[in-house]
Amino acid sequence: MKRKRLDSQGNILVGTTAILIVSLLLMAVFVITAINFIHNSNIDSEANDNFKYIIDDYSNNLEILGRDSIAEATQKVYNGLPVFNSEDQIKKNLNNLLEDENNEFKEKYDIDLSSEVISVEPTDSPWKVLFKVKLNGKKGNEEFSQIVERNASIEGLRDPLPIAKLTIASGVMAYDDEIHYKTALSAYMILHNLDSPESYIEATAPLYMKKCPYDPYIHHGDPGVLKDCLDNGYFHESADGSCYLCRLEGKGKCPHYGMEVFIQTHTPIKNESLSCSDHVVFADHYNGEKINPDDWDSLILDNSHRKKYGLSANESY
Repeated sequence: MKRKRLDSQGNILVGTTAILIVSLLLMAVFVITAINFIHNSNIDSEANDNFKYIIDDYSNNLEILGRDSIAEATQKVYNGLPVFNSEDQIKKNLNNLLEDENNEFKEKYDIDLSSEVISVEPTDSPWKVLFKVKLNGKKGNEEFSQIVERNASIEGLRDPLPIAKLTIASGVMAYDDEIHYKTALSAYMILHNLDSPESYIEATAPLYMKKCPYDPYIHHGDPGVLKDCLDNGYFHESADGSCYLCRLEGKGKCPHYGMEVFIQTHTPIKNESLSCSDHVVFADHYNGEKINPDDWDSLILDNSHRKKYGLSANESY
């Protein structure tokens, strides 16, 4: 008995069924592959987000720890110990703090961290110090390596320059939010053969770094501004003044963009003497005169600083 051949309609049906089966199989493979890809992507995304959170948390803490490491160097100066290289000293301080921080992150996030302070640098702003830290981390099979950068503020810290420059053996003292020079500045001036050292007996200056809000500085010539500036102990940006890192080393001026503050005399003496900007007193050594010769508390300023702060020769604050 002969087999019956499929007619053309039967061939089409079989072919269509085969194509449908193959298509369904391909779709199933595609769906399974896509699900696995999405699942793995989610895992990677969660891991990346977790690392990002850790880095952000670490970076935010670096800003605080950087400031703490600067404050620790300042305390060393106030303890009567010299800081010869402020960047190295602050690096050492910060590396010690980061070692504790890494241990804390191990407990908090179960992540192995190692860190090294690459640099401590002055910035374009004298109120900020830049920290760069190489951070390595490992958690499970995930690893990362990143350089973290943060700026730490020096506002509110003590000015280290007077103590670092004169040393505590000179008799300079810090209390009531002020530096009290006593006879330390007059002795310094005698040692350097500077004019009228008696003018700076019992001179004072601000203890804490506070940025002056009266900018541009020419507004110090406006009524009441200079008095408010002196009462609050404000510091001023200055290309001639020293930055905080150099102030820690006792440098009255430096190549970086820095700051200056008025050292205020309290004397009836009217002799020409050092202009009272601290970089002039401690480094540049040029003279000025009292703004108001009849005022015991008048600032002693040269013409350049009078112009910078909008102060005329006979103005009293």
